[in-house]
Amino acid sequence: MDELDEIKRKKMEKMMKDMNKPPAPSIELPDKPVIVTDATIDSMTSAYPLFILDCWAEWCGPCRMIGPIIEQLAAEMKGRAVFGKLNVDQNMQTANKYRISAIPTLMIFKDGKLIDKLVGAYPKPALAAKLQKYL
Repeated sequence: MDELDEIKRKKMEKMMKDMNKPPAPSIELPDKPVIVTDATIDSMTSAYPLFILDCWAEWCGPCRMIGPIIEQLAAEMKGRAVFGKLNVDQNMQTANKYRISAIPTLMIFKDGKLIDKLVGAYPKPALAAKLQKYL
């Protein structure tokens, strides 16, 4: 019986010690869009529970129109979603992989998996409403 009591005591001590440990540091979620490239796309989409990728190009007028909206939403949705920006002219491998045929295109990734695409320039209220269902 003494051996069993000793095992119980050690288990209890370990449990108490584990309970008093500080929580593991959490990943700081950015409040502005992060730059994504062909080399970083997989790690970025899987690093965050909800990742929204803005696929754009410098010459694209509608892309430039929604750029400030993406910046605002990144700040407003901090802690719930992370936004990224992928220049399709500089990252053709990713554009081809995900069959981006029109820009701007927003790709929504949840736990590293593509779950939706939004094509076109949306006004801020419409875009926020569309993204709300993923939060």
